[in-house]
Amino acid sequence: MKELKYEFYIGGTPEQVWASLVSPEYVQQIYYGSIIRSSFKEGELLEYIGPGAEGKETVHVYGTLLEYAPLKALRFTHKVGPSYLKGQENYESRISWLLEPVGGCTKLSLIHDEWHPDDPSYEPSDSAWWHILSNIKTLIETGHTLDFGSNK
Repeated sequence: MKELKYEFYIGGTPEQVWASLVSPEYVQQIYYGSIIRSSFKEGELLEYIGPGAEGKETVHVYGTLLEYAPLKALRFTHKVGPSYLKGQENYESRISWLLEPVGGCTKLSLIHDEWHPDDPSYEPSDSAWWHILSNIKTLIETGHTLDFGSNK
C-alpha cells in the first residue's frame, strides 16, 4: 500500500499547531472526545483514549513513540484499539506529524506509512485523516471544530 500523505497550511504559529497535536484541550476537540495519553518519552506507549465501544476509556489507537521534537515532529507507530479488530490481525503502521514555519503560517504534514498489505484500516484511515486535518486547521484558525453530523 502506498503512504498516505497530506500537507496543510494553517493560519497559526508552530506553537498553536503543536498544541493541537499534543494538548488535551485541543486533541479532545479534534479527535471526537479522545485525548492523547503519553509520557512523551521516546520508546514509550502513546494512546488515544476516549468514548467508544468499551466506554469512556476506549483505546482507539496506540503505539510506541518514535520521535518527540516539540514544534517540529511527532512520530509514532500505529495500531488500532482492540474494539476495532473483530477477530482480525492487528497490523502496525507509522504516523509522522511534521511542522514547518512558512511565512506567517505553519505547514503541517502528515505521513501515514509503513502499511502492511493486508491492513484493513488503510481505507478508513484515508477517509478519517481528512476530517482530523480539517478540524485542526479550522480549530486553530477559528477557535471551533467542524460539524460533520452524526457520522463522527
